[in-house]
Amino acid sequence: MTVTTFSKDVLRLDPAREADRICTWITSTIQGVMKRRGAVVALSGGIDSSVVGALCVRALGAKNVFGLLMPERDSSQETHVTSRLIATRLGIDYAIEDISATLDAFGCYRRRDEAIRSVIPEYGPGWKHKIVLPSVTASDIYRVFSIVAQSPDGREIRQRLPVEAYLQIVAATNFKQRTRKTLEYYHADRLNYAVAGTPNLLEYDQGFFVKLGDGAADIKPIAHLYKSQVYQMAEYLGVPEEIRRRQPTTDTYSLPQSQEEFYFSLPYDQMDLCLYARNHNVPAADVGAALGLTATQVERVFRDIDSKRRVAQYLHLPPQVVQ
Repeated sequence: MTVTTFSKDVLRLDPAREADRICTWITSTIQGVMKRRGAVVALSGGIDSSVVGALCVRALGAKNVFGLLMPERDSSQETHVTSRLIATRLGIDYAIEDISATLDAFGCYRRRDEAIRSVIPEYGPGWKHKIVLPSVTASDIYRVFSIVAQSPDGREIRQRLPVEAYLQIVAATNFKQRTRKTLEYYHADRLNYAVAGTPNLLEYDQGFFVKLGDGAADIKPIAHLYKSQVYQMAEYLGVPEEIRRRQPTTDTYSLPQSQEEFYFSLPYDQMDLCLYARNHNVPAADVGAALGLTATQVERVFRDIDSKRRVAQYLHLPPQVVQ
């Protein structure tokens, strides 16, 4: 029997030491390098933005951190509750900016619904939706997105998305992240603050962000931390349990949707370990033994990681200029 030393413990960190290191960096970067007085943090009520908010408060003081809550018509009620909860718990000033009217003006909802109706003609007022991917471990078949739509009477329709419809839905919903970022920089300019981004390493590495939307920021304090490590930091920093036990969600579409079914196709703790293994050349068989997957399934995840990195290369590129 083969014994492997690979386990979930590889992602254990010393949260006290890491918090001190990050906070020292935040202070020296924002106040020393950027000459800004504080930080603006967009609070979604999720684990990542809550940890970034807590780190900024620890580094800069509550009076130098400004929170932004930016709901829109598709936002869940849970987002409203948990985002207010963390802002109150951190003791920071914050503003609520409902972006629904701005998105309407951009044609966000109209353009999105137009694309959905090209696949589901009866889609209309009162319907809800989300887009999903099949599991990465299920087979080697090329995976494509599907639209899941729910009628007002609860009837559910699922249809495979042609590439044109998929791209239009994504392009339209990207208005949400880019509108929020515009408001973050308005408040940052108004206060002479820097904008703190909230992606973790899994999202940053795999391109789970919108270029010049939630991918834009002056600092990204947790982009080196695996999602599992962000949860460790959250517990140490005293992030409320209601937020720590909340399932990671995109909160972009009107039907409840996990990050797993939308993008990663595996729970975040398994994706973290697969990403770590890919980064450190751990054999697929060893990873599978630790996660209860076959080596073949892990190899599929590895290929998906590589594929997403190729897509993310464009997202990470700065504007290109002639040399």
